[in-house]
Amino acid sequence: MNTLAVYTIPPEVPFVDALAAGLRSRLGDAPEALASARILLPTRRACRSLTLAFVRQAGGRPLLLPRMTPLGDIDEDDVSFDEMNALMSAAGAEIPPAVPALRRQLLLGRHVVRVMGSARTTPAQAAQLASELGRLFDQIHTERLDLSGLDKLVPDELARHWQITLDFLRPIARDWQETLRAEGCIDPADRRQRLLSAQAAAWRSAPPEGPVIAAGSTGSMPATADLLAVIARLPRGAPVLPGLDTESDEVAWRAIDVDADDARFALAQPHPQFGLAQLLRRLGIDRSAVRLWPAPGLGGGSGRAERTRTLARALAPASDTSALRRAAAGATGFEQVTLVEAATPEEEARAVALVMRRCLEEPGRTAALVTPDRTLARRVGAELLRWGIAVDDSGGRPLAETSPAAFLRLIARMVAEAFAPVPLLAVLKHPLAAGGLAPPAFRGNVRALEERLLRGIRPAPGIDGLRRALAAKGDDRRVAAVLDTLEAIMAPLVRLFEQPAVSLAEILRTQGSAAEMLAHSDAERGQRDCGRATTARHWPASSPS
Repeated sequence: MNTLAVYTIPPEVPFVDALAAGLRSRLGDAPEALASARILLPTRRACRSLTLAFVRQAGGRPLLLPRMTPLGDIDEDDVSFDEMNALMSAAGAEIPPAVPALRRQLLLGRHVVRVMGSARTTPAQAAQLASELGRLFDQIHTERLDLSGLDKLVPDELARHWQITLDFLRPIARDWQETLRAEGCIDPADRRQRLLSAQAAAWRSAPPEGPVIAAGSTGSMPATADLLAVIARLPRGAPVLPGLDTESDEVAWRAIDVDADDARFALAQPHPQFGLAQLLRRLGIDRSAVRLWPAPGLGGGSGRAERTRTLARALAPASDTSALRRAAAGATGFEQVTLVEAATPEEEARAVALVMRRCLEEPGRTAALVTPDRTLARRVGAELLRWGIAVDDSGGRPLAETSPAAFLRLIARMVAEAFAPVPLLAVLKHPLAAGGLAPPAFRGNVRALEERLLRGIRPAPGIDGLRRALAAKGDDRRVAAVLDTLEAIMAPLVRLFEQPAVSLAEILRTQGSAAEMLAHSDAERGQRDCGRATTARHWPASSPS
């Protein structure tokens, strides 16, 4: 086997901190030393984390960061103009742009409705199916397969429901290729694998002069694995694998490192180290030849290392009975690990928040929550805010959960449900709603509407139904003012919802304008919060509370 420069960072060591420390050790402490390197990481979040690690280790000194590229969502922003020309040359043709995610979902939704029939599926169901179809097509491209191979997916002797699924997929897959050609685009995963393959071909023919480090990737995608194989053979290239098991005995490793084409293994649950084992097989390197990445001053500690060994024994293949016996003999390295069994998700979030708060009360200590559960992360953040602790969520905040986006969604629901009490009050009580008044005055009018109009009865649908209910209870000028304002603002959106066919762009424009007008207060224009400029409009007369 060839001797290649392949490294690993043990799981008990902070990955990005160790990677940053090793790079600074290899390239030197000069401010410009890192600028010559190129680092390939799995995601954009990993790029941000490595940037912060460099900043922490710089200790306030200026430095030029290396060029960091995310392999998971590589695009033109991650390559220079000259490099893109080289990639196109390596690919043999221009690589078309990726179809935007929302447009792909809408276009696939049309195909779903056409195949299934409008009587058998609602627009919401079609949109959901379109989203799942997009993921299926991306997976097919990721594995370097072709949509034309769907006929081979289900043998004739299998159950009838598989054939029904195939009958659904076949026309959509065929027509989708025509749609992409008409759009001049390709699927995002198809573009990603073409870019990665072109990058591998470009570096194979013209190796870069500076260091190239591919860190954190397991090579689960064939195009990524091929690129890692090229990087491993570059004069100054080095893949850095995450958490390769270097301590299991050969019996356990042989049980993991089986041929991926083995039919017996295809029916089994892959081991967590299987992907790394297959990557080493593709690189043509033995596990014993993988070196530890040098990370000065970042040892994991004996307790963490022993915990890693215990977990490796617990996850050993069933055929390795000796490892299972050692794991059953006793688990070590968990002396500082606490198990909390929570009855509800709210209790779980509260327990995590209390642990983090207790940690932060000790001078010099920091805390981090690592979880794939975005709901748990948001709940913990909300709990910490009760004590005035603002956390930096590296996962970001979904656009749909921002205050303006929630306001837009609530308005759409209110109009769609004909101003039913629950969605109506959700809109009027939203912090952005002001209706042209000072927010306290508008809140007072909304409280009057709730007390006078909505308690104890359910008005008929629409603004007219609310007016009839108000007339039956006796007019109230504050409630009437809210209804006048609401009717004037929402009338264009209501008319659009009543039309049998209208473009999505028209609905969004009208909905955005309505949100801005409702967010308008006596001191601020609504577009400051909702993001669009509006023309001057005449506001209905409103009385203060």
